[in-house]
Amino acid sequence: MPPGTPEPPRDSIDAVVEGWGGIRGDLDVSPVAVVARLGRVRGVIEQEVEAVLADHGLGLAAFTALAAVARLGADEGVAQARLMRELRLTSGTVSVRIDRLVADGLVERRPDPADRRGALVRLTAEGRERFERVVPVHLATERRLLAALSEAEQQTLAGLLRKLLVSFEGCAAPGADPGRAIGAVLTPAHQAMGMRGSVGLSEQAGLLVRSVDGGGPADRAGIAAGDLIVAAAGREVRSVVDLHEALAPGTPTEVRLLRGERRLAVGIAAPAA
Repeated sequence: MPPGTPEPPRDSIDAVVEGWGGIRGDLDVSPVAVVARLGRVRGVIEQEVEAVLADHGLGLAAFTALAAVARLGADEGVAQARLMRELRLTSGTVSVRIDRLVADGLVERRPDPADRRGALVRLTAEGRERFERVVPVHLATERRLLAALSEAEQQTLAGLLRKLLVSFEGCAAPGADPGRAIGAVLTPAHQAMGMRGSVGLSEQAGLLVRSVDGGGPADRAGIAAGDLIVAAAGREVRSVVDLHEALAPGTPTEVRLLRGERRLAVGIAAPAA
């Protein structure tokens, strides 16, 4: 911090970080400053949202399921198996949530003509009315909870969280996956660090190449399984988002690698869109 710059206001996590530093000053405790704040912010937001939804006879879990049915179901309904994938929940958990919504008269099940063992879930008239009534209030609550951030700050935060979530979940849109574009399967940085460390290599952040398609752009550039992509077009690569933004379709891009601990540079051209 430049001399004369006032100290920023402190929050509850500052004391947590200092406490960790006090008991294990030999360790880098900086991740606590991010992860602990994410947890604390989530707790506050969920508490506020739950209180608002309770006024409409819903909990957060029920509203999330109801919103998914409304978003995906249209008039014909949505397969319960798809709800499981969308909500990232087990089949049993989704069944319990839908059972409760059925008992409350908000959704109904009917046989899925495309799957004898499956069921389609759709909103009842009461469920549609409840959803339409709650959504504006819910969105207003979320907008209020983000009021400390400007629109530009909210967009920046959303971009950073998207980058982190893509690393955990993968690309939701295959067309935007740079691994597919260059003909390689890439392992995200948090997994790559652990895999390298397990074989005695430096825990460098980057994208680990798991496999390469024969004859694809990565193969032609000389990239091999086990390489770690650490930079592209002069910028650090820690996520497929970084690589996606660095690659210029149809134009060679310099990609820097770690092969073991040896540093290499190759030129790779992703196919033109």
